[in-house]
Amino acid sequence: MSTIQLGYGRVTIQFEYDPARFEILQSRERSHRSLTDAEISLALDAPIDSSPLDQVIESGDTVLIVASDATRATGSAQIINLLVRRLIQNGVAPGDIAIIFATGIHRAVRPQEKIELLTPFIAQRIRAIDHDAYDPSMLIELGTTEGGTPIKVNRALKNFAKVILISGVSFHYFAGFGGGRKAICPGLASAQTIEATHMLALDFEHGGRRDGVGAGRLDGNAVHHECERVAAMIDPAFSINTIVNERAEPEKVFAGHWRTAHRQACDRYVADHSVRISERREVVVVSCGGSPYDINMIQAHKALDMAAHACVEGGTIIFLAECADGLGRADFLKWFDSADSRALEIRLREGYQVNGQTAWALLTKTERFRVRIVTNLSNNETRHMRMIPAGSLAEVLGEIPSTARGYIMPRGGALLPVIDSV
Repeated sequence: MSTIQLGYGRVTIQFEYDPARFEILQSRERSHRSLTDAEISLALDAPIDSSPLDQVIESGDTVLIVASDATRATGSAQIINLLVRRLIQNGVAPGDIAIIFATGIHRAVRPQEKIELLTPFIAQRIRAIDHDAYDPSMLIELGTTEGGTPIKVNRALKNFAKVILISGVSFHYFAGFGGGRKAICPGLASAQTIEATHMLALDFEHGGRRDGVGAGRLDGNAVHHECERVAAMIDPAFSINTIVNERAEPEKVFAGHWRTAHRQACDRYVADHSVRISERREVVVVSCGGSPYDINMIQAHKALDMAAHACVEGGTIIFLAECADGLGRADFLKWFDSADSRALEIRLREGYQVNGQTAWALLTKTERFRVRIVTNLSNNETRHMRMIPAGSLAEVLGEIPSTARGYIMPRGGALLPVIDSV
């Protein structure tokens, strides 16, 4: 027998397994080292499709740094600490620098989280701005995209001479990848703009997902292209895109133009974080990878979505998702009042909301697979979402036939299983 530690919130769960029955699926490159400040500085000095940072930001500029919230792992503390020091050394006054958290429609960043995301040094010295997608006083209207999406974003994006994006690249189940343009939309957009872009993931005419939408897909992805159009209205001066290791520390940095640097980061990410499998199997044990990936159900669902690529129809997915922050939205559970995913899709057609689409995506998984979940959520909540609560991993494994074969996904949301066509 072999053992593996699976992330669960800020702790791990030990899983003892038979290697003859279970295969571990993990990324091609598993780095245990993080980049030094010197290595990150090299990326800033030799950016992709851009002049070096010190030439882009001039002395006397006002600078807005866009940072991710606590639901994302970007290595922002190290990046922002280094970035702010460089800006000040290059003649930007500390009072002319601000950091805004790209929360989209997520909750506000808590005080302790700000310290963790920025370091105490930066949190005490640089002004931080909280975004509220529902507060009209914080928003400015920029017109509409070619596709007709109304563009309303946080007015801070227009109040500073230069905007720098800092974001982490990861898979996203319908936008293709996180990071980059998503720091602007949905990160700093109005709720109306977020809904208009995200609803493009669904094909209301024929039902289900729109063609071209899915994890690891950018070309032909309507959501991605529309979010890029919104970001282009801001045209950020510089971007820093990170790929983090298992400790959520930066292991790669792609700096430069907000569009092309992000695209190169995505290309590298899919190359390193895809795994070819010859078959789907009856059992998939999937961990989100611990906090922040399983901070709430809306975020944790991304790991379940990836596990579905490796499980046979009707098979069992054992889902480890602590969800210390609960569901992620107080109104999330209401969508599961629908009889099934088809009924929920009709509700979305009649009155679309972003988190309703997440609920729809989750419900389509629980209809296709038997999802056993180990979580801090209540039994009533998990059952309402059509998942079956389990007290422990061992409890579920005891119910599975000894002949069943499966996969183990230690960082579920960070790995895309691809069926070998040969």
